[in-house]
Amino acid sequence: MPVLAIDAGTTGVTALVVDEQGAVLARGYREFAQLFPRPGWVEHEPDDIWTATVAACREALAGSDAQPTCVGITDQRETAVVWDRRTLHAPRPAIVWQDRRTTGICDRLRGDGVEDRVAALTGLRLDPYFTGTKFAWLAQHEPRLWAGVREGSLVLGTVDSYVIARLTAGAAHVTDATNASRTLLFDLEKGAWSAELCDLFDVPRSALPEVVPSSGVVGTTDPDAFLGLSLPIAGIAGDQQAALFGQACYSPGDSKCTYGTGSFVLTNTGTTPVRSGAGLLTTVAWDLGDGLVYALEGAIFVTGAAVQWLRDGLGLIDSAAEIEGLARTVPDSGDVVFVPALTGMGAPHWDPHARGALLGITRGTTRAHIARATLEAIAFEVRDVVDVMVDEAGLSVPELSADGGASANDLLLQLQADQLGAPVRRPKVTETTALGAAFLAGLGTGVWSSTDELAQTWALDRRFEPTAGARDDGRHDRWRGALPRAGGWTG
Repeated sequence: MPVLAIDAGTTGVTALVVDEQGAVLARGYREFAQLFPRPGWVEHEPDDIWTATVAACREALAGSDAQPTCVGITDQRETAVVWDRRTLHAPRPAIVWQDRRTTGICDRLRGDGVEDRVAALTGLRLDPYFTGTKFAWLAQHEPRLWAGVREGSLVLGTVDSYVIARLTAGAAHVTDATNASRTLLFDLEKGAWSAELCDLFDVPRSALPEVVPSSGVVGTTDPDAFLGLSLPIAGIAGDQQAALFGQACYSPGDSKCTYGTGSFVLTNTGTTPVRSGAGLLTTVAWDLGDGLVYALEGAIFVTGAAVQWLRDGLGLIDSAAEIEGLARTVPDSGDVVFVPALTGMGAPHWDPHARGALLGITRGTTRAHIARATLEAIAFEVRDVVDVMVDEAGLSVPELSADGGASANDLLLQLQADQLGAPVRRPKVTETTALGAAFLAGLGTGVWSSTDELAQTWALDRRFEPTAGARDDGRHDRWRGALPRAGGWTG
């Protein structure tokens, strides 16, 4: 009884066929274009996401003789999509979670004194990262489009909602609580859209999708729209919550970090939302149909994207995989510090006006030093988040589960263990975002009977133990000293 998992990420779509033991039988992948119409703006064409979804699924299905019994979906969160309710055509590009154009709206609302109220309702903060600010920008700057939203011909959602609409030929307009909780429009404790927040961001409630559980059948794929298949759609989660689920972090205190375009540290806090006053986000982890489970999250915007920038922007490496070998050719960064605030700073610093900085460069600096400084920066950013979880929120993080594309980098995970002073473990299947979507769908259709059964499928690849004394060797202090120099650059 295999499951088809669709991971509609930031730079491409991955599709996996997963069997009952949690093993990946086949995979497919397609990239899609990143659009940067102005500095700080990031967009995607929704049709490109859909085309990539179909192509990735076709490739995965061709790689296995096993016929899937259901579909699970996970997605890049916070990205704002608008599409026609009838034709499913998107009249404008999606505004991606990395986009910074709504900084002014956030500053204005903060100046109006509403941030504390927004945080109390949502567990989030006023930042361009979140979907509601993007919808508010559209309402303000594209009145003709917004008129279509108000009169009902156009609908709103995140990428999960859009992909499900395409899969079902428009029959389903749904999202789950994990994605809804990232919009600034969702009441975290009531588990429903907030009329107060919809009014604040000028978003018609009627245009938003129905909020459904993360696990359980919510629709069926239309054979004419999707590769001739009629399959129940039974799992939905935002990418980071899906990774937490795929890492079998089912007990309070279980923690993971996904090293992708950004890095995202999540800790399961159980059925009680834990509030943070030091830059972490309170979010929904999942809803299996019996109530919300919550997580505390540190969202770091640029980590893997910094490696991509070394490759595509500077030409220092030919492929992302080369960075480990290059960084290992030097024993340290030569006192070079990289602050990868290429789209502002996320948790726990939250500065949308920050920009990237390379400090400590000398005539002796080589591309190897910059490569190593980039890996160190990722480890430092994650440490900053975990330190807040431990010191401010009082959580215990005795070990960290790592996943995502960059988790294949042994040097990075060793640097991470050294900075945390705690072990980092890597599973055999590192595509845990898609795996989590598969698990949610399979749990919702009887492929697996419980989270206890799912936990038995988790298998260790390698465990990285911290090096004695590395946590306090002064490198992190130098990194912290560099952050103010990158802060407030565009303010």
